[in-house]
Amino acid sequence: MNPAATHHNADSDRDEAAAFVEEVEVSGHIIDSLILPKILDLITSARGVFRIKNITIGQGRHDPSYALLDVSAATEALLAEIVAQIADHGAVSTAQQDCRLVAADMDGAFPESFYSTTNQRTQLRMEGNWRDVADQEMDCGVAVDADGAPRCVAMTDVRLGMNLVVGHAGVRVFPHQRSGDRHGFEFMNSAVSTEKPKGVAIRQIAAQLMEAKRSGGKIAIVGGPAIIHTGSGPHFCQLVRNGYVDLLLAGNALATHDIEQSLFGTSLGVHLDRGDVVEAGHEHHLRSINRIRRAGGIRAAVESGMLASGIMYECVRANVPFLLAGSIRDDGPLPEVVTDVLDAQRRMRVLLKGVDFCLMIATTLHSVAVGNLLPAWVKVVCVDINPSTVIKLSDRGSFQTVGLVTDVEPFLRALIQELGLTATN
Repeated sequence: MNPAATHHNADSDRDEAAAFVEEVEVSGHIIDSLILPKILDLITSARGVFRIKNITIGQGRHDPSYALLDVSAATEALLAEIVAQIADHGAVSTAQQDCRLVAADMDGAFPESFYSTTNQRTQLRMEGNWRDVADQEMDCGVAVDADGAPRCVAMTDVRLGMNLVVGHAGVRVFPHQRSGDRHGFEFMNSAVSTEKPKGVAIRQIAAQLMEAKRSGGKIAIVGGPAIIHTGSGPHFCQLVRNGYVDLLLAGNALATHDIEQSLFGTSLGVHLDRGDVVEAGHEHHLRSINRIRRAGGIRAAVESGMLASGIMYECVRANVPFLLAGSIRDDGPLPEVVTDVLDAQRRMRVLLKGVDFCLMIATTLHSVAVGNLLPAWVKVVCVDINPSTVIKLSDRGSFQTVGLVTDVEPFLRALIQELGLTATN
């Protein structure tokens, strides 16, 4: 190979890559949170070139850093694609301009070049000023209301004529960054593992719950039917009775088997206190649903005295709002179950507003669904016997989630002990 030719080709590649250039800046905890390395990797993996023009690295633990760099690419389209990718990690063009709005041309769909949101804090530049986007949520678009207020909007909620943001110009994202205390979960932020010290983890989760309650924060719990199957219902009832549950999100199964346990002493036909299968016990869950439907619903069953124990009973007594989202496999279902998934999403968005701490227990699908609706600054803990549940949450973008791989009953039993509660029903 001719060395001169090799040198010439490399120079040609650099010249070609530099044909289109845009200056961007990024600031904050971009070093210790690995944001800057991520941005540089995205540029090079997309066949772009970067040149760091200026960088200031914070000297102290809480000092922000700053980097100014040129991003170049062989074509204008490729440059736009690269800038769009790194914008989601906080890189902002220095050639600032207002965001671009396009009116929706139909119900239920965005314009083709719509801005797709992340779960991280986002602002729009409008008339030269930056404004926070409300109702932050991943996988949405951004609508600007008649009063100029920007907010996230789901695709199904788009209406003809709605002003929607297109492109990345005039949009900036504030990536989730490592804080000094890491919310007390520093050791839990490693890869998901069954070997983490569970006692330490549960103490820290209890501390977070106590702090949220003390400060008036809103605690949401996402629960699966394994809470009932494992005999953990009494532990959960203690959380409700003592004010550690401000919102319950679940499906038909958790409520059904909770009510079955209250009415028949079984879950899926198995006696929870003895572990033996009851003759014709497989019918109990359906008979439970039928009784509640005949009573007019869960609340009516509690008020009439028919339902006198269990998680749903405690939620009704304590006025804890709950939302039961349906699925295709539901029996019955219970009257309160929202069978329209889009309606369930909309209701969940309303109920989740203001949530500070979310504890997800033994449910993959509902955990992922709720995770998709939460902004990145909400603290999320996922407890599941299956490590893939926590991994799936992170892969879907809920990267603020920390996970504890353990069975439900030992976790809840230890949790109420750390909270200073008793284990009795």
